[in-house]
Amino acid sequence: MRFLALPVLLVLIGVLTGCGAAGTGQAPASAMTGQEHTPYQLSDTALTDTEGEPFSLATDADKPLTLVFYGYTSCPDECPLVMSSLTAALTRLDDSDRDKVEVVFVTTDPARDSEEVLREYLDRYDKEFIGLTGDLKDIVTLAESMRLYIGEADRLPSGGYDLGVHDTHVSAVSQGQASVVWSMNTSPKQFADDIHRLLTQK
Repeated sequence: MRFLALPVLLVLIGVLTGCGAAGTGQAPASAMTGQEHTPYQLSDTALTDTEGEPFSLATDADKPLTLVFYGYTSCPDECPLVMSSLTAALTRLDDSDRDKVEVVFVTTDPARDSEEVLREYLDRYDKEFIGLTGDLKDIVTLAESMRLYIGEADRLPSGGYDLGVHDTHVSAVSQGQASVVWSMNTSPKQFADDIHRLLTQK
């Protein structure tokens, strides 16, 4: 009986090992944190970068991978969290990967985020980050082509300023198309791992 039990035990171990992530419902360790989706073709709407030059995400984002985030410089919480995570993620990349990635911050508050204000804000994170501003309608058009939402700005009765709800996702853009989104709670390591994986696929 002792000899018969050993093969049975080995079979059971094999079954449990084979189930792995699938058997437990957990994603494999190598799975993307970001959500991959059917590519969205970006609008060719041109905004203005911090040098005062026209910049179209559809045609001027020429690195293999561009990470795009919509926010505003006076945002007190979500925007600094996301921008800090992206900045930390890039420090985790080796030089080869880092050279293939750019980060673009598109303001949702163009009335207050001038080119100079954007540049000063982004320099706190990384001097290579690109900032874009322009007419709000053009910003909304671009965001909608990426399936992102930009709320309307309103003056509050108290005299304060409310931008309404704006999307806090980060989008991956390549060759004029958006194909991956990450939530604002993505960690620097998760960003870095996903970026490396996406670059190795290109």
